[in-house]
Order: sequence, then structure tokens, then C-alpha cells
Amino acid sequence: MAADRLDTPAKIDNRMPGAPKSGHGTVPWAIKGELILNCNCTVFCPCVVSLGQHPPTEGYCQAWSGVRIDEGHYGDTDLSGLNVGLMLEIPGLMARGNWKAAAYIDERASDDAYTALVDIFSGKARGTTGLFSILVSEFLGAERAPVVFETEGKTRRLMVGKKIQGEVVPVSGHNGEDIVVTNTEYWMGPDITVATATKGRVRAFGRVWDFDGRSAEICQIDWKGPR
Repeated sequence: MAADRLDTPAKIDNRMPGAPKSGHGTVPWAIKGELILNCNCTVFCPCVVSLGQHPPTEGYCQAWSGVRIDEGHYGDTDLSGLNVGLMLEIPGLMARGNWKAAAYIDERASDDAYTALVDIFSGKARGTTGLFSILVSEFLGAERAPVVFETEGKTRRLMVGKKIQGEVVPVSGHNGEDIVVTNTEYWMGPDITVATATKGRVRAFGRVWDFDGRSAEICQIDWKGPR
């Protein structure tokens, strides 16, 4: 359905008839939950500690990510309990931009929540994710999908139909405790758990990626906007 997919360069407000205007950077919003990410780096992603100034291990970045929203709102719209899947493609240094991105919005989201989440994850809502509006040169689109984020013990799984099938586990350190990079200025959050992907498959927007055994991250997020 046309209302279930947003294709660039169509304007977000015009894709869902009857939906309220997004506010574009004026609506207070907040999200708390967890993010997982798996990329094509062969060892732990250098972007975390270099803040995007060091190139990915393969010279370019291809990644999928999942966000579980435990608590969240966009103005008066409740976002709690929803999930989001992301696909990212970065041609070189993260800080230099020219990213391509796509978003999969939980099919359980109301029309208002769908519009809010597209605004947040495209950077239009400003705040923590506002950097997307600067770094992403091509927003491939957003669409509703069955986005499932599961936790079993220390294992996290993201399933977006047949388009993204991912599973990540923390890397164990001393005494079996997870290795965590702490007190960073990384935009996602200050503490990043080092992980690896036991499954990392993307079949979307003409991309066919398999990142089993590659770098992964787990991060508790506390994002907000518009400032």
C-alpha cells in the first residue's frame, strides 16, 4: 500500500493522508531502550572510539541495526513497545557523510507513531538523531514491516520479515563478563558492549549482505530532541 511505504523524494507529510504534520524539529520527543548493530567490519568497529574519523576495516561500511523502544513519545504520541529496523551504507569515513539509509517501522505503529518514527530516524526531528539529516545523502525509504526484536539470555535477535535476519551476542572478557567500551562520546550512547554476529543477513533495496561472524554492538539508548 502506498501509505505503508515512503520513497524519496516524496514528502513525509504527504505520504499518509489524514496524518498530522510532523512538526519537523519542533516537537519534543524521547526514546529509551536498546540498539543492536552488525556491520561488515572484521573486528570491532573502529568508529566507536574514533567517532567516525577512522575508516571501517573494509574501507566502507554496510550495516543493519535494530532498536527496541521500551519507553518513548513524540509529543503526545506514545512510541513505547515499538521496534525499528535500519539499513545503512557508508562509502568511507563515517564523519564525511554521503550515507544511504532505509528504515523499517513496526507494523503495529499507529499512523501518528509511524510518521513520528520516520521523522526521528530520518533526522527531521532533530536532537540525538538529527545528525542523520546531515550525514545521509540518500534516504532510500521507509516502510511498515513486521519488526521483531527478541532477547534470549544474552542473545539479541532482529527479524524484519525476510529482509533482515540478525542475531548478535556479547564478546566475553575476564571472568566471563561482557567486554564494554565505556565513557565514550559515541552518538548512540557512552557505553558500547562489544559483540559479534552469529547471523547477519540483509536482502533489501538490491543489497545482498551476509555478515555472520563480523563486528556487532549492543547499546542502551536514551535519545531525545529536538535539542
